[in-house]
Amino acid sequence: MSVASSEDLAPPLEAGTALYREEEKTAKKKKEKKKKSKGLANVFCVFSKGKKKKGQLSSAEPEGAARSRQGLDGPPPTAAAGPEVPESVFLHLGRTMKEDLEAVVERLKPLFPAEFGVVAAYAESYHQHFAAHLAAVTQFELCERDTYMLLVWVQNLYPNDIINSPNLAGELQGVGLGSLLPPRQIRLLEATFLSNEAANVRELMDRALELEAQHWAEDVPPQRLDGHCHSELAIDIIQIISQAQAKAESITLDLGSQIKQVLLAELPAFLRSYQRAFNEFLERGKQLRNYRANVIANINNCLSFRMSMEQKWQVPQDTLSLLLGPLGELKSHGFDTLLQNLREDLKPLFKRFTHTRWAAPMETVEKIITTVDMRLPEFSELQDCFREELMEAVHLHLVKEYIIQLSKRRLVLKTAEQQQQLAGHILANADTIQHFCTQHGSPATWLQPALPTLAEIIRLQDPSAIKIEVATYATCYPDFSKGHLSAILSIKGNLSNSEVKSIRSILDVSTGAQEPSRSLFSLIKVG
Repeated sequence: MSVASSEDLAPPLEAGTALYREEEKTAKKKKEKKKKSKGLANVFCVFSKGKKKKGQLSSAEPEGAARSRQGLDGPPPTAAAGPEVPESVFLHLGRTMKEDLEAVVERLKPLFPAEFGVVAAYAESYHQHFAAHLAAVTQFELCERDTYMLLVWVQNLYPNDIINSPNLAGELQGVGLGSLLPPRQIRLLEATFLSNEAANVRELMDRALELEAQHWAEDVPPQRLDGHCHSELAIDIIQIISQAQAKAESITLDLGSQIKQVLLAELPAFLRSYQRAFNEFLERGKQLRNYRANVIANINNCLSFRMSMEQKWQVPQDTLSLLLGPLGELKSHGFDTLLQNLREDLKPLFKRFTHTRWAAPMETVEKIITTVDMRLPEFSELQDCFREELMEAVHLHLVKEYIIQLSKRRLVLKTAEQQQQLAGHILANADTIQHFCTQHGSPATWLQPALPTLAEIIRLQDPSAIKIEVATYATCYPDFSKGHLSAILSIKGNLSNSEVKSIRSILDVSTGAQEPSRSLFSLIKVG
């Protein structure tokens, strides 16, 4: 993971429960060596700048608990003193309270009748004093880390690792201590935490993108991973978001769910920024040595983003569409860039159809297929799914350009034999194109009838049969218009004007077809 996206994200649970439990282990070792607890006096002196000592120990009171009460008897911190709310204070405070309550259970409880409720009395006393101190602490302006640690303490460590710890849960069951802070105060702290984390995540994502764009501009080659061009940007962004969510979950699982929605709301703006930065690179970086490799790496990035959204984050469908939009545009622009040289190579080859008046179309198609085949290794470092998508784009381009040449209105065949011969050529060409593209991974089965059906329209002589074929074709390709039909019918020089008009009218009848999910004829302009 890049430095820009990891080092500044505040660690989640490690800073809280892990460090707390480490102190707890250390405390247990000291207890085994029979060292006495220092109590809360030393802890709260951090808050209150020191308190004067109280009287002598009671003969029935454990020394640790007595010393703790000395600190608890002091007043809460004041604005004059000012909070110093370091995380070590929270952690040491929790360890000390837990040790002292365990000491009360082990050594003090047996000395009093059960109805005295000694453990409950101590726990309530601790709880009240802690609540008073924390209420005072929240009056100060807290930094981001202190807000986080306060929430971890109040929402996680205190209730789970202390009150419900194995040695105390049974003793404190039914005491009803409640929360250290009122719900309204907790909600305010949580709102502040969510706002802070959203700002941090925005900054880290922007920094990661800035670093990535700098690598493009400096012509840094992308990494290669399993034979594919690879960028760390998607991994960085995913990790930034995952760490922020884990940090929230270290407070409560509910807060983790809340921050997920907050962070997903940040993603669309970032992805649009990513798309803009990539488009700028496409325009400015054409002369760079690693230009195409970096284009491929960024297209491959889209897969990591999409998989995380669909699987790890389980994004709702409406939100997913919003997020995938910029990625789809980025991928599309990347494909256009990668295919630009191939399209330029093919342009003069397709023009041969009209220049030769379709005299030897198979020879032209074979030259087109050879040209495409020579270019395919350039796309080998795409992820498999994107290589298939790019091959579908090639497939679409070949079919589209072939139809454009048929629609030039420069070929007029007046006999049925001529039309049947052309239809045979089109069928053979269509089979060659379809076989080559599917063999190399194109999933575009929807393109299969595009050329054969046009060949059939050209071959048929009965206007009624042509009408049926046109109606069927319009259901497959709803963007097939009267203009496109007229261009194809112009090849059939033996049709009368009235027959052409009658055939065209079939497109006035609604076929019930919806708007095309994929475009073919809307990409073809006819005069």
